[in-house]
Amino acid sequence: MKPRRIAELGVLTGIALILFVIELRLPELTPIPGVKLGLANIVTVFCVFRYRAPETVLLVLTRIFLGAVFAANPASLLYSAAGAALCLTGMLLVKPILSEKQIWLASVLGAVLHNTGQILAAILLMQTTAVLGYLPVLLFSGCIAGFLTGMAAQLLLNRKIL
Repeated sequence: MKPRRIAELGVLTGIALILFVIELRLPELTPIPGVKLGLANIVTVFCVFRYRAPETVLLVLTRIFLGAVFAANPASLLYSAAGAALCLTGMLLVKPILSEKQIWLASVLGAVLHNTGQILAAILLMQTTAVLGYLPVLLFSGCIAGFLTGMAAQLLLNRKIL
């Protein structure tokens, strides 16, 4: 990888971490655990459509690991990794069939898959299906957040900032 590319990915990772930390400081949106805006996902969607898949995976893995460190929450590493694995897979699969005006759709799909991955991780870790009750709310809020973060990423991509 060229030094310029490494520097760009480093800056984008830093931006994603800053957005993550800012979101940690915001008050909860709802009394339901797990409902978040997912501001750092703006960077993820941007990278899916601007960089190669291995570069995007590297950025996301770095963000997840450092985010768990910054949040002082090692358990979040498992939930985030499970969600990110499904999210990235889905977005990378639909990337070739979407136009520049449909990038937000990949983000909505990614949000749905991310929430699904987190619920699956919770089922495995807690060894109960009781957490499935959260899924409809997480999917609904994920669609809204995915649309908003996807539109933000789409606007950035259309401006050709990098």
